[in-house]
Amino acid sequence: MRSFLEAVLLRAWARRGLLACLLWPLSQLFQLIINFRFGLMLMGYRSQTRLDVPVIVVGNIFIGGTGKTPMVIWLVQQLQQAGWTPGVISRGYGAHAESITEVRDDARASEVGDEPLLIALRANCPVVVGRNRVMAARALLAAHPATNVIVSDDGLQHYALARDIEILLFDQRGVGNGWLLPAGPLREPVHRRRDFTVLNAPAGVDVAGLGGNPVRMQLIPGKLFCLSAPDQQKMLAEMKGLRITAAAGIGHPQRYFAMLRAAGLSFDELALNDHHAFSANSFRQIDADIILITEKDAVKCSQIAQLSSDARIWVVPVSAQFEAEADFTAQLLALIMEKQHGRTLA
Repeated sequence: MRSFLEAVLLRAWARRGLLACLLWPLSQLFQLIINFRFGLMLMGYRSQTRLDVPVIVVGNIFIGGTGKTPMVIWLVQQLQQAGWTPGVISRGYGAHAESITEVRDDARASEVGDEPLLIALRANCPVVVGRNRVMAARALLAAHPATNVIVSDDGLQHYALARDIEILLFDQRGVGNGWLLPAGPLREPVHRRRDFTVLNAPAGVDVAGLGGNPVRMQLIPGKLFCLSAPDQQKMLAEMKGLRITAAAGIGHPQRYFAMLRAAGLSFDELALNDHHAFSANSFRQIDADIILITEKDAVKCSQIAQLSSDARIWVVPVSAQFEAEADFTAQLLALIMEKQHGRTLA
């Protein structure tokens, strides 16, 4: 039922049809709530906490996945290469832990969330999860005092934590019908401020109405590895001719499927809910030579004995790649330095 309702809403949010128009009055109420909350902050009735280190928020206003996790991993790696010591905070969506929790390499995805665990494993930096972003950031700085820049995985709407740089991501869906929830897919108006706009879309796909001057990003697949034997690695092209099922429990599975097709693969699709809870029986009924899964799903599947020993399961890692990457990185690093010394609110 949930998947059906999500599919109906996504179709409705792509245009200004009957259902979207019926929901439009509610979106106006949502707009008033957003303005009220932001107004309270501007007038000083809701306080902001400013940390002693720069804070970079990576997020989106289009509900669902737009590629934030690969973007965060890329950003952390760029900061590390430039001599910074970054740490990451995240809400830990899907986590059951109520308190502020540091993500260890052996953490359970059910306790800290799948995306924070993937970031910790791939980016090799401190990651702390918690619903309260200010408390999470303070805990990270207390546990890792050498940290000199915080990257917030999502959290654009969590204004209690003052931020110095905002990076707003879109994908090929753009802004949908351009309306706020529930009449459209947007959490905030498209004209909200930001420092950088990033478009995660294949080459040649142009998206209008994003605002700013978008920096184009693509997710590039790396070498696949077998979940039960990670030392076994192959390129996507080596999977051609096999009976394949591609599974994805991410925010926008069709982007993942399109990437696999672009590599020349034919497969059966298995689109799952975002943050899907896998079980020992998740793939038992699948008749395929190979089951391709995302890295985000792999951190959960690897913690289930029946799945981690299934030799059919191969993981498709992806990395963010940017057009004019050197220029984008230079602009980003220069702005961080400027904010660090000026300490002005972004």
